[in-house]
Amino acid sequence: MSVTTFRACGLFAGAVIFFAAGAAAQNYPVKPVRIVVPFGTGGSTDVVFRILGPKLAELLGQQVVIDNRPGAAGSIGIGLVARSAPDGYTLGVATLAYVANPFLLSKLPYNTEKDLTPVCLVTLVPLVLTVHPSVPARTVKAFIALAKTKPGSLNYGSAGNGSANSLAAEQFNYLAGINVTHVPYKSAGAAVVSIVGGETAVMVATLPSVIEHFKTGRLVPLGVSTLKRDPTLPEVPTMDEAGVPGYEVYEWQGVVVPAGTPAAIINRLQQDIVKSLALPEMKARIAGVGAREVGSTPEELALHIKKELAIWERVVKAANIRID
Repeated sequence: MSVTTFRACGLFAGAVIFFAAGAAAQNYPVKPVRIVVPFGTGGSTDVVFRILGPKLAELLGQQVVIDNRPGAAGSIGIGLVARSAPDGYTLGVATLAYVANPFLLSKLPYNTEKDLTPVCLVTLVPLVLTVHPSVPARTVKAFIALAKTKPGSLNYGSAGNGSANSLAAEQFNYLAGINVTHVPYKSAGAAVVSIVGGETAVMVATLPSVIEHFKTGRLVPLGVSTLKRDPTLPEVPTMDEAGVPGYEVYEWQGVVVPAGTPAAIINRLQQDIVKSLALPEMKARIAGVGAREVGSTPEELALHIKKELAIWERVVKAANIRID
């Protein structure tokens, strides 16, 4: 075979692959789409995507399956996504843990910035400093004073090492100068069960996971983690105004896909997610569980991830947080 013929064959093969990929993207999707939630059931991420999933399925014209893959601060589930085929049939949910893990874990089974591609920032989720009613504190300052009189004797629950709950609580420990002991659970749902049952005293919980317990009085909110009061809990002060200056943490959920996923598929997913979030009934349902819909472009999510990586690199180092 001559060099010219060889080159022609190579160009032909490349063209075939290009047009085949284009056709696959144009016909997408032709089978169910899986969304990997890298945490257990019952937490804010699981709640949000179980609300979003059915509406997204309607727009895509295919079933959307929520696949919970908890473990290792969310890195097991995200690692699974990074290793999946870049064809739009396996999506992952990036959260606060996604940007903290590069600084918390000595080894990750993927490269956060190279192996995954942003699609859409779906929601922002406030957290709430929450106590069991038996805790004799009804303000943030009173809780800090109590913790200082009993260093190490109070405990807080979380969805596991490196979860939003644990990171937010460790930042609270650091800024307030207290020592509240960490008790990690396998999921946010299990951690909420523990504080409702009085096994743990406190939790920096995502609002969707505890809002119903506030309504029944089984849990007590002391302060929200955002710099503005939350409209769902208008009487609850922010942590910043309640005695922990500069405290600001929120959970967030964004969709990512394996690197190499065709742009046409990314655009289809982003557009259908945004359409879903824009529907009045979806806005109401998401707001009703304490989350705030966003619906960003891929570029906006990429910028958000970049900013969050810088923030949590500083926080993790300042508070000396390690989980392995």
